[in-house]
Amino acid sequence: MARLPRLTVPGYAHHLIQRGNNRQAIFASDGDRQLLLELLSEHAKAGDVAVHAYVLMDNHFHLLATPNTSQGLAQMMQAVGRRYVRYFNGRQQRTGTLWEGRFKSSLIQSERYLLACMAYIDLNPVRAGMVQQPGDYRWSSYAHHTGQRAEPWLTPHPLFWELGNTPFAREVAYANLVQTGIASVQQAALTDATLRGWALGEPQFVADLQKITPRRVSKTAAGRPPLAVK
Repeated sequence: MARLPRLTVPGYAHHLIQRGNNRQAIFASDGDRQLLLELLSEHAKAGDVAVHAYVLMDNHFHLLATPNTSQGLAQMMQAVGRRYVRYFNGRQQRTGTLWEGRFKSSLIQSERYLLACMAYIDLNPVRAGMVQQPGDYRWSSYAHHTGQRAEPWLTPHPLFWELGNTPFAREVAYANLVQTGIASVQQAALTDATLRGWALGEPQFVADLQKITPRRVSKTAAGRPPLAVK
């Protein structure tokens, strides 16, 4: 079966995962991590992509981003991927691929999943047993969202602004949201949709989305109503 084209619609939030080939490490030092962030900052701007959240794990990374053009996400990820692999291979005196194929992505319904996806991303190091608290991990957007560090290249989503009327109120509200965690069903839904490349949202959202893109947005067969996410 031919692979479906990537589901990307301008103006919608997308959750992305890029994995190392065979789950191998994609970073050998903090300098590597910093370089990847610099490349993301540069190419997000060039591709007109608003990046809302990120986490760099040992063998993969996550992004939450909204593209403003149909090709922006792919262009950003391709440019970052090529430049980082050249750098990493040169530093490690290795050759060949670093990534496990093309990046995985899912278009999500912001009103239902965006803040949950931000928390899901920032909680990755905790779930992996790397730290006890998300604030203890240097390589995620958690510190930015909670006022501990400023990363000007990140773009707050409007739903983040709605968490409070002042920066302090938003930071406290987000910290409380992450501390509460997300339901296991939401976590599973975010992971599954991203790895499979489907849209994630309520049935009406998925149906409305299908009207504006020729690419099939859910696993449901054409002409049948999409299944609700439980």
